[in-house]
Amino acid sequence: MKPTRRQFIAAGLAAAPVVALAQSSSPASTTPGPARPASIPTSGGFAQKSRMKLGTVTYNLAKDWDIATIITNCSKTGFQGVELRTTHKHGVEVTLSTAERAEVKRRFADSPVELYSLGSAFDYHTPDASRLRADIEATKQYLQLAHDVGASGIKVRPNGLPKEVPEEKTLEQIGRSLRELGETAAGLGQQVRLEVHGSGTSALPRIRRIMDVASHRAVGVCWNSNQTDLGANGLDANFDLVRDRIIEVHLRDLFLAEYPFRRLFTRLNEMGYTGYTLAEIPETTDPIRVMHYFRGLWLALQGLV
Repeated sequence: MKPTRRQFIAAGLAAAPVVALAQSSSPASTTPGPARPASIPTSGGFAQKSRMKLGTVTYNLAKDWDIATIITNCSKTGFQGVELRTTHKHGVEVTLSTAERAEVKRRFADSPVELYSLGSAFDYHTPDASRLRADIEATKQYLQLAHDVGASGIKVRPNGLPKEVPEEKTLEQIGRSLRELGETAAGLGQQVRLEVHGSGTSALPRIRRIMDVASHRAVGVCWNSNQTDLGANGLDANFDLVRDRIIEVHLRDLFLAEYPFRRLFTRLNEMGYTGYTLAEIPETTDPIRVMHYFRGLWLALQGLV
């Protein structure tokens, strides 16, 4: 006997919760892709997810890894992206040919790991006008490289306050340099990410002043998890100075008790941050194990395990 339409609908409704439960209970991938948030199963069978993404810089930890090793190690440990620091073994430099740049882009695009950023050492605080102009022009070449290999931006930094120059003049010079670079970046679909870095220049009020001078939508702040973040009025007050400009985050070892990483993650989540938090940690002879532990702490500090 054929079932009536009413019986067919009733049977479908009865099965729907079973299908939904089965779908929600599916295990999360152990090698998340570049846009996939980190997730872990809970006892209820559902998954909690971090809105932020986890990656690494190649400074120290991965300085001796080629591209294949970077992709393999990040895939194994659930790291979703990478910032390639200049001069390291991966060899992603402005000297690459057009074909070589296309190959780098293809290799990351065909992997679960996102080439998020390139990390430079350009800084713009020098009082030498010719050197400053050379660094700005070199940075423009680096922005072109980032575009060609499929990254979305570059990291730059301030690196100090020359004693022979008034502080305000140096901060304005850095800011004007960034504004010029922002114009180039915007034309290439890139971002310029200013690391909170350097003696004196790592103070957040000075970073805020640089951002105010730069005043460009393609220029933002790379929070660097420095101890100086806790100076003056404390982490919350310093965080609030640049909250509206944070587009990247660097993390030190998460076990360091002297830094309030849990509070930092709380503030990032409160502001709806969905960008990268990148491990900038020492090299090790056991990188896979260390990266697994780092990811575990990263999840725990967000209350996800």
